[in-house]
Amino acid sequence: MKVILLQDVKTLGKRGDVVKVSDGYARNMLLPKKLGVEATPKTLNDLKLQTAHEEKLAAETLAAAKDLAGQIEKSTLQMTIKVGEGGRAFGSISAKEIVEAAKEQCGFDLDKKKIQMTAPIKELGAATVAIRLHPQVTANIKINVTEA
Repeated sequence: MKVILLQDVKTLGKRGDVVKVSDGYARNMLLPKKLGVEATPKTLNDLKLQTAHEEKLAAETLAAAKDLAGQIEKSTLQMTIKVGEGGRAFGSISAKEIVEAAKEQCGFDLDKKKIQMTAPIKELGAATVAIRLHPQVTANIKINVTEA
């Protein structure tokens, strides 16, 4: 019997795959647990339409991420940090503060988990931080750190 998998099944395949299994395994395991449905012409057509829709949505999110990346690359954030004697900084600039500054200054709604910093910014001057907007799109935002 041919079955379309509705969820990932460890030994068979991933969601959306059409697999050939024994009738008993399909009737007793896959169908009752809603792990798959029988591959009829209607369900195969539905699967084809659903995958086309998912591909369209993925292309739209990729295009939106590329557009946002272009806007982020053009912008520069102005941030301040307290500095003591000899130019030593008190504290640092974290990903959370970068997200807040981006929202205030540029209107970007970013997620702090997507900001890729090896270490917090603790020095005056210019810095560049990578932001992973999509698995295929990464943007660099420029940050100008001045004395408060």
